[in-house]
Amino acid sequence: MMFFLFLCIVICNFRSPICQALVLEIGETVQILEKSEGWYRGFSTKKPSIKGIFPVNYVHLKKSTVTNRGLCETVVPLEDPIITETTSTLQEWGVLWKQLYVKHKVDLFHKLRHVMNELIDLRRQLIQGHLAQDQTREIKRHITVRLDWGNEHLGLDLVPRKEFEMVDPEQISVSELYKLGDNMRQRHGDGCRVPVSHHLFINLKSFTYNSISEDADVFFSLYDTREAKQISEKFMVRLNKNGGPKNPEKVDRLCALFTDLSSKDLKRDLYIVAHVIRTGRMLLNDSKKGPPHVQYRRPYGCAVLAMSDVFHTITDLKEEKDFVLKVYTCNNENEWYQIHENIIRKSNTKYSAPSTNYGLIISLQLLRGELEQIRRENQAVFNRALALTRKLGFPDVILPGDTRNDLYLTLERGEFERGGKSVQKNIEVTLYVLYADGDTLKDCISLGSGEPNTSEYRSFVLYHNNSPRWSEMVKLPIPIDRFRGSHLRFEFRHCSTKDKGEKKLFGFAFTPLMREDGTTLSDENHELYVYKCDENATFSNQGLYLSLPCCKEDFNSCPNLPANLPFQRSPKETFWVSTILCSTKLTQNVDLLALLNWKAHPDRVLDILGRLRQISGEEIVKFLRDVLDTLFCLLDDNTDKYGPLVFQSLVFIINLLRDSRFYHFRPVMDSYIQNHFAGALAYKELIRCLKWYMDRSAEVVRQDHIQEAMRALEYLFKFIVQSRILYSRATCGMEEEQFRASIQELFQSIRFVLSLDSRSSENLVFTQAALLNSFPDIFDELLQMFTVQEVAEYVRGTLGSMPSTVDIGQSMDVVKLQSIARTVESRLFFFPESRSILLPVVLHHIHLHLRQQRELLICSGILGSIFSIIKTSSMESSVQEEVEMMVESLLDVLLQTLLSIMSKSHSVETSRGQRCPQCTAEITGEYVSCLLSLLRQMTEIHFHHLLNNFHSKEELKEFLLKIFCVFRNLMKLTIFPRDWSVMRLLTSHIIVVTTQFLSPALHKNFSEADFDFKVWNSFFSLTVLYINQPSLQLEALGPAKRKKVFDKYGDMRVVMAFELFSMWQKLGDNKPHFIPGMMGPFLGVTLVPQTEVRNIMIPIFHDMMDWEQRKNGNFKQVEAELMDKLDSMVSDGKGDDNHRELFRPSCSVLIQEKIEQETWRETGISFVTSVTRLVERLLDYRDCMKGDEMENKKIGEVNKEDMYIRYIHKLCDLHLQAEDFTEAAFTLLLYWELLQWEDRPLRDFLHYPCQSEWQRKENLSRKILHYFNKGKCWEYGISLCRELAFQYETLYDYQSLSWIRKMEAAYYDNIIEQQRIEPEFFRMGFYGRKFPFFLRNKEFVCRGYDYERLEDFQQRMLGEFPQAIAMQHPNQPDDTILQSDAQYLQIYAVTPVSDISDVPQLERVPERIKSFYRINNVSRFHYDRPFHKGPKDRENEFRSLWIERTTLILSRPLPGISRWAEVERREVVEVSPLENAIYVVENKTQELRTLISQYQHRQHHGNINPLSMCLNGVIDAAVNGGIARYQEAFFDKDYISSHPEDAERITHLKDLMQEQVHILGVGLAVHEKLVHPEMRPLHKKLVDQFHMMRTGLHHVSPTHGSGFSLSHDHFFFLQTYMDIGSLLPSPSSSSLSSIRSNSSQIINSAPSSARGSPSLPDKAKHNREVMILLPSHRERANNSMYYNMAENGQSNHMQRALLQQVSPCKPCAEPHMNLPEKVYPSAPSSWSLDGENREQVSYMPASSGGVIMPPVPPRSFPPGHFLMHCDAFHHQNSDPPPALPVRSLRKSPLHPIPGSPTSPQSALGGSNSTLSGSASSGVSSMSDSNFGGQYPDPGPIRNDALEPLPSHLWSPPDEYLASPYLHIHYGGPEIDSMDPVRPFHYRSPASHPHTHPHPPAVPPKPYLREGCIPEEELPPQPIPLPRRIFHSPHGHREDQGKHAWEQCISEEHEETQ
Repeated sequence: MMFFLFLCIVICNFRSPICQALVLEIGETVQILEKSEGWYRGFSTKKPSIKGIFPVNYVHLKKSTVTNRGLCETVVPLEDPIITETTSTLQEWGVLWKQLYVKHKVDLFHKLRHVMNELIDLRRQLIQGHLAQDQTREIKRHITVRLDWGNEHLGLDLVPRKEFEMVDPEQISVSELYKLGDNMRQRHGDGCRVPVSHHLFINLKSFTYNSISEDADVFFSLYDTREAKQISEKFMVRLNKNGGPKNPEKVDRLCALFTDLSSKDLKRDLYIVAHVIRTGRMLLNDSKKGPPHVQYRRPYGCAVLAMSDVFHTITDLKEEKDFVLKVYTCNNENEWYQIHENIIRKSNTKYSAPSTNYGLIISLQLLRGELEQIRRENQAVFNRALALTRKLGFPDVILPGDTRNDLYLTLERGEFERGGKSVQKNIEVTLYVLYADGDTLKDCISLGSGEPNTSEYRSFVLYHNNSPRWSEMVKLPIPIDRFRGSHLRFEFRHCSTKDKGEKKLFGFAFTPLMREDGTTLSDENHELYVYKCDENATFSNQGLYLSLPCCKEDFNSCPNLPANLPFQRSPKETFWVSTILCSTKLTQNVDLLALLNWKAHPDRVLDILGRLRQISGEEIVKFLRDVLDTLFCLLDDNTDKYGPLVFQSLVFIINLLRDSRFYHFRPVMDSYIQNHFAGALAYKELIRCLKWYMDRSAEVVRQDHIQEAMRALEYLFKFIVQSRILYSRATCGMEEEQFRASIQELFQSIRFVLSLDSRSSENLVFTQAALLNSFPDIFDELLQMFTVQEVAEYVRGTLGSMPSTVDIGQSMDVVKLQSIARTVESRLFFFPESRSILLPVVLHHIHLHLRQQRELLICSGILGSIFSIIKTSSMESSVQEEVEMMVESLLDVLLQTLLSIMSKSHSVETSRGQRCPQCTAEITGEYVSCLLSLLRQMTEIHFHHLLNNFHSKEELKEFLLKIFCVFRNLMKLTIFPRDWSVMRLLTSHIIVVTTQFLSPALHKNFSEADFDFKVWNSFFSLTVLYINQPSLQLEALGPAKRKKVFDKYGDMRVVMAFELFSMWQKLGDNKPHFIPGMMGPFLGVTLVPQTEVRNIMIPIFHDMMDWEQRKNGNFKQVEAELMDKLDSMVSDGKGDDNHRELFRPSCSVLIQEKIEQETWRETGISFVTSVTRLVERLLDYRDCMKGDEMENKKIGEVNKEDMYIRYIHKLCDLHLQAEDFTEAAFTLLLYWELLQWEDRPLRDFLHYPCQSEWQRKENLSRKILHYFNKGKCWEYGISLCRELAFQYETLYDYQSLSWIRKMEAAYYDNIIEQQRIEPEFFRMGFYGRKFPFFLRNKEFVCRGYDYERLEDFQQRMLGEFPQAIAMQHPNQPDDTILQSDAQYLQIYAVTPVSDISDVPQLERVPERIKSFYRINNVSRFHYDRPFHKGPKDRENEFRSLWIERTTLILSRPLPGISRWAEVERREVVEVSPLENAIYVVENKTQELRTLISQYQHRQHHGNINPLSMCLNGVIDAAVNGGIARYQEAFFDKDYISSHPEDAERITHLKDLMQEQVHILGVGLAVHEKLVHPEMRPLHKKLVDQFHMMRTGLHHVSPTHGSGFSLSHDHFFFLQTYMDIGSLLPSPSSSSLSSIRSNSSQIINSAPSSARGSPSLPDKAKHNREVMILLPSHRERANNSMYYNMAENGQSNHMQRALLQQVSPCKPCAEPHMNLPEKVYPSAPSSWSLDGENREQVSYMPASSGGVIMPPVPPRSFPPGHFLMHCDAFHHQNSDPPPALPVRSLRKSPLHPIPGSPTSPQSALGGSNSTLSGSASSGVSSMSDSNFGGQYPDPGPIRNDALEPLPSHLWSPPDEYLASPYLHIHYGGPEIDSMDPVRPFHYRSPASHPHTHPHPPAVPPKPYLREGCIPEEELPPQPIPLPRRIFHSPHGHREDQGKHAWEQCISEEHEETQ
């Protein structure tokens, strides 16, 4: 058996029944531990804990190595590191990639998949290993770019790289690691000084035109409008007459690349210009002009495209976009040469636009980089026969190998004679390039790229133009060897348009390409002579005309021409051309040629050298080698004569190469020096000249030439050293001492220059700066001639000669440090022997700058380079002395600098936005990395020397405080980003190691008698911060990363915790100094989710308790501090569920054992229990706050007052965020109750300032009033207003008293006028052990939001508890559910049971006021469940249908400090069938009354859909037989005789039916007034059914004991009660629906003018429609609702008031309320009484629930207030005709019809049980009708509601006088008296610990005065009601009816007595 460590890859799946076998999956990585006979034993890297055996042939071995040898050793494969990283990264991404899909991050999901596929492909290419070196490097670059992109977008760690490979933090310094990460983050890339070239790709896709029909040539070029010149060659495309390429092979290949565009070119005002030249007839539309076989090149059109538009459209590099170029034609051919300028300038009179939008369709793409790189990256583009179109002239970057020899010739214009012609000529120019022997050079003319070169060129022809202007450019690529001796010949022909179409030669011109002096044609315009000739002229002997002058310059140079010339010049004819030469071999400069040929003119050498500076740089670099050879030749020829000028020329050329355009020629210079330079004696003259320049720097005023020499120092030394080497080789090392002496003298001159005081001379500053900048560049050259120590001594002496920072200016300071930085980065500094010499002087300068806080960024860079070099050297040799030197010089000043930087980063200037350059994160990170690098290099010896070198303990104390403070700041401030975990972990490791070295010194020097609290406290604070660092919380990391960190560093928290515990133990008797101050920080350590750390810290708490017990006899101080800190820490998100067990005995055996041994055992155990309970509550509270919902949160009970108040405000803030203003007010009342009206001063707390208790309570009262007002709970605010008013009155603060009284009055106005929405209430049960403890297995009632239905509430709660399972039944759960590990949520609606029915005084209060009390201050809620008691009555199931009513009693009333309240207990009662029938009819009556009142006051603005459905549901409902089933059930003789105790209830049911018939009649009258003409059939149907209902009922005889009888009409009325679905309970109905009528959700508030009304005129007495709807006076109860008729048959004032037309009320304050939706949910009925096999259904969805208006309590009405506004019988004359129905709904406040005395309230209150039925079948049957019509408003809103109407408006129109309703007679006893009035009691606020002000009665209690009994002690008294609730402000208009009103009121009062 062999033991070894290997890695292998699984190549085949392996599963075996052997128990020891390891399951393998293909592709898995396995680590082998041992081998035995064909089997391996090992484990998978995915599951290292499972080890097993597997066959050898199932895996493939990989070469590997072992790292981290020891306990945590790891095996890594021996492969390219980037392959290993790619593999591990793809594995990590694979898991996260799937999570992206789950989290619906689809975009990133697809992008990451694409990148992963690319990485897999790139990795495959690397593994294959078939790539070249450049290709491998490029693939690695692509891989790293994608890896970094994915890590960034997935939030993974930043991976520092060097040369595409991950760096090992152990192999480089911290400074270098920081720079690598910072560079990757900034992504600046290499700062190359060479400009980057741009290239424009153009592709001609098509040329759509319909008017040429001839071949055409298209020329594309780039044109600069500012300089008015073409800047590029032309790209030529030949097209056939159909617009396609003339060459079929070029289909889809008409593309070009405009190269070498610089960034400067892109900023020009560039245009793409396309000229179209057709080839065909002379005139396009005239076939007579010339024969068809003769072809002419003729101008056609031009198109332009602004490059600014291109750059605006193409936002990304390599993005290709299409453009359309419209082709314009020229109106006048004389303007053709500038047609593109006219188009650009939009001179539209000079060109014509095309008739259609046809033109050139091109695509453009912008590329960037070197051309070769572009070629590699875009091979597909270059494979399409791409035409390279170059820039005119040289590009910005001239490469040494770029060979070019192009002459660009432009035919400008000509002037020709008419020649006896009557018309002007059609001139064509033909161009030939001829050699000296007369032969035409082949293929030396290019019309444009994209087409092959030709041997001749023919210009286009301008029709009838003797002064043509062509401006057409051609390129002449003439070979360099043929350039000399060649010339150009231009032949001019007239193109006849006659039948023959002849082209007759009439003249020619010529020009040679090179002058006699060897220069080429200059770049300018050339005026050439035109010589006459004819078609017969021969040019075979070119010497005949070459001897003639070609231009004026030639003529002047040849004055003696013979008279008989072979060709005669035409003096009036001239031809102009222009040329541009772009050649790397030819020059146009005479001076350069003279320099190169200096031997021909030796007397002119000095003059030539003086003019060298005037030669352009392009010309010099083209001939660089020749020029340098010439200069050194001159130097060797005569050193004394030419030496200074040659030196100046050499300096000029060297500085020329510093230009970015010629930077690439530096390698040419280096190559020349190494391989071609031969000046062996040159070094002597160069040293002499250089020294002479330096020595004169103190004397010369103008130092430009000296500064240039200093800038050229590098190459001057290159020439010096190479020259000396050549001389030494030639002389075998002669004159070595003289050379060393001259170098020594030269360095003395250098030191002399640097030591000069430059503060008074700006020129000298520039000279010194130039010298310092160039000085580090000479080190490498010196190392060729001298030893390392010698060069280091030269450099040290030079650096030492520089003055200190105090003696030089800031600019020189920067230059000096930059020179030092380059010295440190040079090769010289890497030698240990040179470092020992240079390091002291470098550290000296750095130390001075850091002390003065100057140039910190440059200093940090120098230090970073030093640390990197030392780290690299430490792996090869010892650097102990160097580190010791740096510690002594830098450690203290580094700490001081860091503290200064960190303090400045929080300074006021920074906070105000004034950026401080020394306080940036960059500087902080740089210096932190420097400090960490130094500490990391320090060993135990260095720390020992450091701590022993302090002269006093004060110095040591200061040092410890500094370094601890810096360490703390490193953990507090975000120095390194979150994703830079490598840097964060390395920082933590260095800190913990340093702390271990420093802690012994702390204990040794500051313990016992020398104890220093400040140092110890700083140490403990550091350790606490360290352990709590987020980067050290390994539990939050993934498994792979956690293992990697643990293997490398271990758990550093445990190490620091041991250090903390050890130092605590060493405190001894000084421990009380940190009790209880360190309780909170140490507690924070225990909140770290690491068991070992917690176990280390627990004994410290016992120690604290023990010391506190010894000191004070108790540990209350420790307990208080511990609770406070626990509260704040858990609130900040610290801690986890393990802290529930932190102090429990089962999990903290150690502290329990210690406590058991103490005398304070009992109090200790109590303390632990208390803390554990607090932790549980705090963690549960935090868990419930993690959801998105901000309401419904509970706070655990805590006894500490400050914590209690703090959580009161936290809860208040949560309510405010959720806009629960009422609950916020109640919450603040808890704090309000703790305060007294006293002047006791209070400290500042939370957001409260220092103030008296009275002031705080007053401010709190005002805030509570504000929240009550925003929550529209003004009734609660009124009592608080009174409280404040009493205080103000006591203090005689009448101004505040006036303000609070006005606020109270405003609240009363708001109660009357503003609209309020009644919320739903829902019962919730939380079952299962997965819920938090305060919810677990408990039930609550929640107050819903406005308009929130049951379904909405259920969805909201399930969203807050997404794991919960919704229970679908209302039954109580069993123990299985209660104890299950799940969440069960049970929700259904409940109805509030208010105490308002017990207060008779409220009978006279309007509904809008009572409705508030029904839903507020409610602590009882109920819900119903139907069931059959005994056998089910099959004839009439309602006889046996009972109701089980469950009442929930809450622990506190709602609303309160939360929208939730826990159910304290429940009560269950059974409701008999008769009681249920009374309850159902009563609720339906209330619903009808409310809805009809709304329409009386026009609150629905014309939409009568809800009213129609409601009336139809009651009158026309035939399901279940109507209320006749009630008659059969309860009015039967057998039932009455068998239930004599129900006689009173049967009478009550009859009264309710009577009242409902009356309301139905009023409703039909209102419906008749408002119904749309299209809905008249529906109304008629309702009226007919109302008649049928009256005639179809049979008479019920009086029965014994019944006390009443029904007439035939009465029974007929009962049969019309059709909406049994809305009135009667069903066996299948459910109590879990959303059951209350949503019309009752609106508390109505209307102005008092809408209630009472003044008297009506007598004309109304003839209106009898109302009388037939009302019972006779003798048959009805004594009710102010019904008016009395006078004996003479006239209506009294009461009647007139009843018939008053009431104006519309104020518009609705809630514009978003949808009334029809709230009033009637259109759901079909879900039950029936007919089925035999129907079973009881215990649950029904909320959508099927009926809608019932809560009943209105009986009441007497005050004088002047009339309950029924019968404006249904009155139309205003101004009412517009009804419009067609529209499906939009309006909202308005509701005004319910007040209740009748015949409908007394039952004890059931305002129930909204589903026993009232689901939505009526009548509604269901009408759901398909066209309801929902929107009628126009009856007119503008009236503001004169109390104004008497004109008499002509009081009388209704005639068509409304004939009513279809007959009078109904009711039988039965009258109700003689009302219930006695009972007082309404206020609850005392002190009766409950969390009470809130209860709503006041109407009117409020009288105000208490001083000396009276306090309110709490007053006995309950009835509260009197005013005689009149609503007073009319227009009392003077009521004089006519005043007497009658008062009489009526007095009669009513007497009756009620």
